[in-house]
Amino acid sequence: MTQRRRSEEVRLAVMLLTRLPAGRLANPAPSLAQARWAFPLIGLPVGALTWAAQAGGLAIGLDPLVAALAALAAAALVTGALHLDGLADFADGIGGGRDRGHCLEIMRDSRIGSYGVLALIFAVALAAGALASFGHAAPLPVFLFTATASRLAMLVLLDRLPPARSDGLGRRAAGAAPGGWVPGAAVTLGLAIWAGPGTGAALLAVAAVAILVARLALRRIGGQTGDVLGAAQVLTETAAILTLSACLPA
Repeated sequence: MTQRRRSEEVRLAVMLLTRLPAGRLANPAPSLAQARWAFPLIGLPVGALTWAAQAGGLAIGLDPLVAALAALAAAALVTGALHLDGLADFADGIGGGRDRGHCLEIMRDSRIGSYGVLALIFAVALAAGALASFGHAAPLPVFLFTATASRLAMLVLLDRLPPARSDGLGRRAAGAAPGGWVPGAAVTLGLAIWAGPGTGAALLAVAAVAILVARLALRRIGGQTGDVLGAAQVLTETAAILTLSACLPA
């Protein structure tokens, strides 16, 4: 695999998971399945921009909670709220579906229901409260670590769960390849070491939440979809932030 091909795969991952400018793909363009190894790496620019938003807000005198909400708003803006949309659809489908077919039908509906609204409210509120509890800008390594670890969890679910649909992102990006987790795992481990105390507990929290999402998705819809992956990213990142806020000194 040439370096040029790898860079094209990273570019495709940026295009899929963010709204950041990434130029144009060279022909022949890589497939989503080929580019999925780079999903955890997308946490680096997203985490850096989220940290900058919180640090900048505090620097101009915003209240810690307001600055935390500004950071989460920046994350939603840079990702196009892609994963938050997945969480809302997943919550609506799992919460309101009678059976597998009904769950998938609800998850495909663009309208948001009460389960989706509540899931978004609680996820954003918990993350914002945890970030505000630092009383200052959470360290840059914390943002980078939580953003990459949660996207690594998303990649693991993508590879370990069968697609629940015959179409969609979850189907197009599926197809495990040997060593596909290695780059993301290596970056996440390095960031965990950099971030310091509490990251071991945060990784356990990420793993626990990812397993819960996976078991729920398998039981209710028989596998993963793009919405399942988005929900896993948001929920594992929120769990990591909550754990670190409890472990790191304010």
